Amino acid sequence: MSNTSGGVGTAHMSSRSALLDLIRASGQISRVQLVRETGLTGATVSTVVRRLIDDGLVVEVGRAESTGGKPAVLLSLDPDARFAVGVHLDHGGITYVIANLGGAIVGRWRRPGVGADAPVVVVARVASELATFVARIGVDPDRLLGLGVVSPGPITGSIGMVLAPPVLEAWTDFPLADALQAAVGLPVLIENDATASAIGEYWAGPMETSTCFAALYMGTGIGAGIMVHGDVYRGASGNTGEVGHICVDIDGPACWCGGQGCVEALAGPASVVAAAREAEVDLPGTDVAGNFAFLARAAMRGEGVPRTLLLRSARYLGVAAQALANILDLDLVVLTGPSFALAGSLYVPAIREQLARSFFARASHPVDVVISPHASEAAAVGGAALVLQSELAPRQSSQRVPTLVGRPVRWPPALRSGPLPWAGAAPVMSI
Repeated sequence: MSNTSGGVGTAHMSSRSALLDLIRASGQISRVQLVRETGLTGATVSTVVRRLIDDGLVVEVGRAESTGGKPAVLLSLDPDARFAVGVHLDHGGITYVIANLGGAIVGRWRRPGVGADAPVVVVARVASELATFVARIGVDPDRLLGLGVVSPGPITGSIGMVLAPPVLEAWTDFPLADALQAAVGLPVLIENDATASAIGEYWAGPMETSTCFAALYMGTGIGAGIMVHGDVYRGASGNTGEVGHICVDIDGPACWCGGQGCVEALAGPASVVAAAREAEVDLPGTDVAGNFAFLARAAMRGEGVPRTLLLRSARYLGVAAQALANILDLDLVVLTGPSFALAGSLYVPAIREQLARSFFARASHPVDVVISPHASEAAAVGGAALVLQSELAPRQSSQRVPTLVGRPVRWPPALRSGPLPWAGAAPVMSI
C-alpha cells in the first residue's frame, strides 16, 4: 500500500488501520495472509503488528495447520482491549450503548429524553448518566476510545443541529460537540441518526456483502443513511438521505422544514397520531412516540382505523424507498429506528410491493427489504460504530462531517479513583 500524500507517520497510521480492519473482519489471520491481502511488505506488517500487540489491541491465538513448513502464528483482535460509547439524543429518550472493539454490544441503557430542558442541562445530565453507566457495566474508563453522539439531522460536524424539529428547537446551532467534550473528557464524534444507523448496520451486521444499501430510519422523523461499497455517502454537507423531506404532494400539508407535502408530514409518526385524533381514536396521552406505539400495537391486532393509518404511512414510505432505489440503484433497504422496531412487520410488505412494482432496475436485480435486528437502538449503536470505525477503519469521506473535538484525554480523576463497582458483571447488560 502506497501513500503519496503524507509522510512516514501517515503511512504507518494508514497501515495500522488497514491491518486492524482486516484482522477484525477475518477473525483469525496470519502475518503471511496479511501481507497477501493488503499488499504491504512483510517488514511493514511485522512492525505494525508488533506495535498492535504491544498496545494490547491484537493477540496471538495459536497456529494455523501446517502446510509442510512451520505453522503460521494466527492473530486476532482482542475485543475487550478498547470500548466505544454511542449516545442517541432525542426528545423522547436518551439511549446509551457501549460496544467493544469487535462491535459487540456489552451494555445498553435508555433514559428519559431531552424534553424541554435547556441543552446545557442535558449535557450535564449526559455526563453524569454516562459515568454511572460505565461504572455499572464494569468497563475500565481508560479503555474508552471516544463518544459517538447522534441526533436528528441536518447537522454540522462541530455545531450539531443546524435545523431542528420543533420539539428540539432549543438545540439549533448549540455547540454540541464542544460542550460534550468539555463535560465528558473524551473525544466526540457527532452524526445524524439515519447515517449513524447505516454505519452501525454495516459495522455490526451482515451488510458487508451489499454493494449499495440504505438504512431507512424512522424515529419521530424520517431519514436515510446510505452506504456504498462500505463507505458512507455524504454529499456536500453530510446531510444526504433526507427522504422525509421529499415532496410527494405539492398541495399537501406544510412541513416543519419549510416545505409542503413532505413524506414526513404525510407519513411520519406525528402525522399518523394527528390523523388518529381526527378519526377520534382514543389515544393514551400527548406524547407522539407513546401514541404511535399504541397505534402500532392496535394495528397489529387488526383494529381497523389504526391499521388503515399505518398502511397509508407505509405506502408513502414505499415511495420514499422507491426514490432512493431508483437514484442510487440500491440492492438492500434496512428499516430501522424506534418506530420501525414497533411496526416494521406492517411496513415491510408494503415497501417490498412498491419496490417490486416500480424499481427501475428490477429486471437487473431485486431490492431486498429487511428490519434491523437492533432497530430500537440503532442510532446509539451507530454512534459507537462511528468511534470504532475512526479507530479501526477510518475512511476519507467518513471523516468529513464528524469532527473529533480535542485530543484523547484520560477520564476525569474522580472516575479513576479506586476499583470500579460492579466489576466482573455479565458481559452484556441493560440497566
